[in-house]
Amino acid sequence: MDRTAERRRNFADHLCAATNSHHIERLVDCFTPDYVNETPVHPERDFRGLEQVRRNWTRIFAAVPDIVAQVVRSDQVGDTVWSEWEMRGTRLDGGEHLMRGVMVFTVDGERASAVRFYLEPVNRGGVDADRAVQQLLNLPRS
Repeated sequence: MDRTAERRRNFADHLCAATNSHHIERLVDCFTPDYVNETPVHPERDFRGLEQVRRNWTRIFAAVPDIVAQVVRSDQVGDTVWSEWEMRGTRLDGGEHLMRGVMVFTVDGERASAVRFYLEPVNRGGVDADRAVQQLLNLPRS
């Protein structure tokens, strides 16, 4: 197997290590200059380019100085890396920062050229499955 294919297969782990290094330039270097971030559940958050990556992560590292990322699972099909993540830490106000979800990357060599981003804050103390479906469909209480 050539080295590029090996790095591509391990992209999620590479990005995770860069995130956990808390080194902004190492993290930004994981993305192509024309990187496209799509957030299908929140389309107003979509963006293109490295400057937004740098701004986002500079703020995250400052606000959650002990943030730790973990790749729960990942796999690659062609140039697509499917990955499940958890990111946790403590915010400056002492509150818990905990996000879980999926990121589906398109990789170009050693870098991501695009992602479909589905990470969300974990909602503790929410409603159960029955109540969630009821609220989602705006059904009367039973």
